[in-house]
Amino acid sequence: MTETQTAKTARTSENPILVVGGTGVTGRRVAARLTAAGHPVRVASRSAARPFDWHAPDTWPAALAGVRRLYLVPLEGTRLTGPFLQRAAEAGVERVVLLSGRGVDNPDYLPAGHPGGIVHVTGEEALRASDLEWTVIRPSWFSQNFSEGFLSDGVRSGDLRIPGGDAAAAFVDAEDIADVAVAALTEDGHQGATYELSGPAALTLAEAMAEISEASGTKVGYTPLTLDAFTAELVADGWDAEDAREFGLALTPLARGLDAHLSDGVRRALGREPRSFAAFAADAAAAGAWA
Repeated sequence: MTETQTAKTARTSENPILVVGGTGVTGRRVAARLTAAGHPVRVASRSAARPFDWHAPDTWPAALAGVRRLYLVPLEGTRLTGPFLQRAAEAGVERVVLLSGRGVDNPDYLPAGHPGGIVHVTGEEALRASDLEWTVIRPSWFSQNFSEGFLSDGVRSGDLRIPGGDAAAAFVDAEDIADVAVAALTEDGHQGATYELSGPAALTLAEAMAEISEASGTKVGYTPLTLDAFTAELVADGWDAEDAREFGLALTPLARGLDAHLSDGVRRALGREPRSFAAFAADAAAAGAWA
């Protein structure tokens, strides 16, 4: 290691690593790992000592002050990633690990203009065009969607009812996502890499529910709905019709089999195989996710 590299390492080890999205599924795991490893961490949130609000750019400088490394979970449905990255570079940030998503480079993955795609497309473009050291993480669907995310209520009800069809998806454990993010934040050799992450096997939603049933000891079924039927059920539950259909459209790549392929990002980044869905289900059940 050169004298310059040694000085840079010493400097960054004393500066807080900013975790934007630090209370979410991946962010809180990243923050916990960094803290356990002895790295100073600053979690960006509106209730933090330095309040951070995506929609209030005047809060960004205080959150970024002194930061050299950044884990960035973008705000869904916005084009704010680019402006934030520009502000980060001006504040002295050197390295960014961006959470994106598989399918971002597939124009047929989501309908043109869908907010779920816009945030990732524009975010990746802004990061690649910057002078920052960058790593992009593109995970498949999180396994934790079934235990602590937007599908958890359906699982707890005993009948997951979504327009997911009968195709399979290579669900990825958020524990793996966090491990890759921490490696990219704290180690050299990941700069300029795009890691597409998946689990070790693709499962249909019926198979995923069978794994959860076995782990939890409670029968959970899966009912594939059409997009129109799913939208109607959400509207009956009080959703705005446009929001309900937009949500349903975000799930349709599952039905079209666009997430069935396996990716080697976990192996490339960490030198090990990804965790299985069965391991996720066992851990989630032990933690009382579906109790």
